[in-house]
Amino acid sequence: MNTFVLNQTGSTDLPAPNRLPGARSKRRGEPPEGSRGARGRWSSFIGAGALVAVGYMDPGNWATALGSGAKYGYQLLSVVLAASLMGLLLQWVASKVGVVTGRDLAQLCRERYSRRCTLFLWITCEIAIIACDVAEVVGSAVALQLLLGVSLTVGVMMSAVATFAMLALQSRGQRPLQVVISSLIFFVGLCFVVELALANPSWHAALAGIKPSTDLLRDAGMLWFAAGILGATVMPHNLYLHSALVKHHASERDEPSIDNAMKGVNIDTFASLGLAFTVNASLMIVAAAVFHASGHYDVSDLADAHRLIAPLVGNQWAGVIFAAALLACGLNATVTGTLAGQAVMEGFLQMKSARWVRALLTRTLAIGPALLAVCAFGEHGSNQLLVASQVVLSVQLPLAVIPLVTFASDQRLMGRFRIRGIPRALAWLCAGTIVALNAMLLWQLIVN
Repeated sequence: MNTFVLNQTGSTDLPAPNRLPGARSKRRGEPPEGSRGARGRWSSFIGAGALVAVGYMDPGNWATALGSGAKYGYQLLSVVLAASLMGLLLQWVASKVGVVTGRDLAQLCRERYSRRCTLFLWITCEIAIIACDVAEVVGSAVALQLLLGVSLTVGVMMSAVATFAMLALQSRGQRPLQVVISSLIFFVGLCFVVELALANPSWHAALAGIKPSTDLLRDAGMLWFAAGILGATVMPHNLYLHSALVKHHASERDEPSIDNAMKGVNIDTFASLGLAFTVNASLMIVAAAVFHASGHYDVSDLADAHRLIAPLVGNQWAGVIFAAALLACGLNATVTGTLAGQAVMEGFLQMKSARWVRALLTRTLAIGPALLAVCAFGEHGSNQLLVASQVVLSVQLPLAVIPLVTFASDQRLMGRFRIRGIPRALAWLCAGTIVALNAMLLWQLIVN
């Protein structure tokens, strides 16, 4: 798989209206970009969105959505919607930067910032990846415990082995892994169609929850969950990963090639992240309809949710479906976390490593905190670790978003493909909102 091979093409400033520097001449017999052959390559643009969407529905999302839905009902659906739209915009920007420049976000940071700044960004991004990896390990372990009856300690070790099994699919190329991950995503979506039917939520109350609540500014607990939802939805390493996955799509490096690539990438991104939003919203709606409506306001643990959901909805299969969907999300997320870690290490440090080496490294760093939490707090401590890990992601997010929007707005780097006008204003609004939310969160933690 050559997704992460570095592309040193130099500057991508636009000296001519229709060709980027580094563009090569077409070989004899090669079809023009607007031809049927070019359109036939659109299928090659599909897949990156699915890998990125996995990060939007990992076990950390489950913990924050279930906890907030049980405690606050439908009130934080507005945060889920806002975070999903924010994520969609930022992933579109990340993919655009990757396609246009032929380099990923980490490479651009290395090229344009000082070495000290680059090392700082790399270290903070690695911390975010480890925090996310901890959530995936713990979530998968809980799912295995619920399905197979194994201890959480055994589940943690089994989830580590499962990562290598998933990554082994890449020995047959990138497409088999993308097919498996896409299939698991659709399986999760089907599971929540069933769960929603069993939960029978109040759709009127759910629609009312789309309206933002002023309580978010006054309630420290609601603000904590909001930061967790934001961190669980818009993951900083997903921005690095997306730009890395698509950076080779416009192989010709000219404007028609970039336009053609962006059409396919946009369809892939919007469809995949739209499905991810549906899953996240369904998680909170199920929690509100099943737990909050029945007075179980303190259900925030995945194991407790699994134990209560079947008797509360009156169907024994509800718990099995819940655990199976959780396991599918956990297994998917372990793979994308490893891929993101590899992209970040290669982009910031120009260090290449085999995927099994990177997987071993991230699993080792994640298993330690996961085992510590399991041993110290038992199964009921896992959820606190999951939510805390998502808050760590939220705090780190501005360090990825601000450079991304800066690069995407640079005319010398992006040429006519730079973001401007309303998209640029919205991108900076997202960055400002993230910074403000984190500032409020830190203030609440200090005051309380």
